[in-house]
Amino acid sequence: MSAEEPTADEEDEDIQYFVRIGQTDLDGTQSVERALTDMSGVGRRVARIIADRAGVDRRELLGGLDEETIDEIVDLVEGYAEEVPGWLTNHQNDFFDGETTHEVGNDLEMTRRQDINRMKMIDSYKGVRHKRGQKVRGQRTKSTGRTEGTIGVNVEAIKEDMEEDGGDEE
Repeated sequence: MSAEEPTADEEDEDIQYFVRIGQTDLDGTQSVERALTDMSGVGRRVARIIADRAGVDRRELLGGLDEETIDEIVDLVEGYAEEVPGWLTNHQNDFFDGETTHEVGNDLEMTRRQDINRMKMIDSYKGVRHKRGQKVRGQRTKSTGRTEGTIGVNVEAIKEDMEEDGGDEE
């Protein structure tokens, strides 16, 4: 081994194994794009945009970045809605204040639950479908989405009946 090559122990010391963004712990051993997609509300496209805006190669390890770059990525994730056009966000034209935001992490689940509860309370079509537990977005329901128990044929019960019938005749 030459003196220029770092040993495996020296390489591991430079990597943060967990990077905290919001309420989510991200894997520092993955690439920036892949690690960001582990957050709720951040998909591949959003992760790629954030990496480009931060000036980071998306294939670089997230744990290998310095603190300033990680802080910049955190700021970009939190302020994503101001950086991009409205059609790239996941919560457009809020019902109460009309703002367009991009929800990430637990905020996404909470906002989604509030929207569904509001639809249920005002008895909109989608709210009624949510109440009944049926499909909401116009999918077919004649043959799919059945939640009742199956009424199929039980082969074992038929075999037992046939054996019992055969034993009685002899």
